[in-house]
Amino acid sequence: MQLTRSLKQAFLALAIAVMAAAALPATAQQIEEIDTIVAVVDDDIIMRSELDIAIKGIVDRIRAQGGNLPPQDLIEKQVLERLIVRKLQIQRAFRTGIRISDSDVDSAITNLAQQNGLSVTQMRQVVQADGEDWSEFRRSIGEEIMTERLRQRVVSSMDPISDTEVDIMLASEEFSGGEYHISHIVIVVPDGSTPREVEAVSNRINEVHQKLDEGMDFASAAISYSQGQEALEGGEVGWRDLNSVPREFADAIRNLRAGQYTVPIRSPAGFHIIRVNDYRDQVQVMSKEHHARHILIEVNELVTAREAMDRVSEIRQDIMDGADFAEEAKEHSDDPTSANIGGDMGWFPENQYGPRIEQALAGMEEGEVSEPFQTQVGWHIIQKLGFRETDVTEEARRIRARNSIMQSKADAEVETFLRQLREEAYVDIRLTS
Repeated sequence: MQLTRSLKQAFLALAIAVMAAAALPATAQQIEEIDTIVAVVDDDIIMRSELDIAIKGIVDRIRAQGGNLPPQDLIEKQVLERLIVRKLQIQRAFRTGIRISDSDVDSAITNLAQQNGLSVTQMRQVVQADGEDWSEFRRSIGEEIMTERLRQRVVSSMDPISDTEVDIMLASEEFSGGEYHISHIVIVVPDGSTPREVEAVSNRINEVHQKLDEGMDFASAAISYSQGQEALEGGEVGWRDLNSVPREFADAIRNLRAGQYTVPIRSPAGFHIIRVNDYRDQVQVMSKEHHARHILIEVNELVTAREAMDRVSEIRQDIMDGADFAEEAKEHSDDPTSANIGGDMGWFPENQYGPRIEQALAGMEEGEVSEPFQTQVGWHIIQKLGFRETDVTEEARRIRARNSIMQSKADAEVETFLRQLREEAYVDIRLTS
């Protein structure tokens, strides 16, 4: 994120060029080229400065992770290809009516700041300290939201995952065998390729495999040569069970240990090499659950925080003096989902209702009523009715199976969509060596 710094450098270069030109005879003066077009993408362009900024971000991340840098020309080509596909997605999003509002961007930035333990003001200071213009940062976030919504639209047309599909996966040996953390290199075979073109791709993947055998780091090879979506992340795909990858992949990685990779594998999309980074067995899943009931006095335009605190304190005192908690909840609580059933929240997992309620329950004995406490919606008291640990392994396995099927289908849909988008587009690459 170095946009502002790059602009300053560009202006400085221009100033030096102008001063140097002034010292020469007028007939010899040359205007130094500051920026150039490196690609035309349908009705848009990618500038050299834009590519350089993106390359720096990738290089900085690879260095921070301790990875080996591939040759500059290979990084350049890979990053440019990613920018091209991003431009195409944004163009398609606009043509299909996807729009992003300022409030969408504000919400995304707020969430991003919270995930990093920052306020929005602190995040802005970090971004600007790194040399990036805040408006450019916001634009980038907006484009990311736009491309994500486009992908969601692509996968939304998929048929729902049926219970039968889930049952079949649960019954399979592959699903019960644990999960593999994998990375992936793919070189695509375009639709309609001739036998000679297929052979050329086969030769390329064999060359990559040879480089791996000779000691090239897998992540560096992925960054340099892979044409997959995750290429610039070192080819990292993440955790997958054998049922959520194509059969030819599952058969190839089944007996691999961490650090080993496959020989080149052919699929309808192209040629692949897959590396197993790690393996984990399935484990028993236990859910810690509370049973509680509560009373909420909401803070709104008619009730101040002070008034809400005073009211809930009075209700608690009445309960301590012998009033029935459930009756008090029915009469006074502002929680529409629980008031009519005496404030009963039922059994719920830890942290389901946020950290403040979890903190209140954590140190309480069964039957105890908490002191008044505040959340973002108002003031509460809560009574702990019970605590249990429940084996939810089967439920978790079923959820994981459904998510695994959905992820596999979504990945394939998006990969096909992006490949077609790229093949159908007019792209004129103007990189100079």
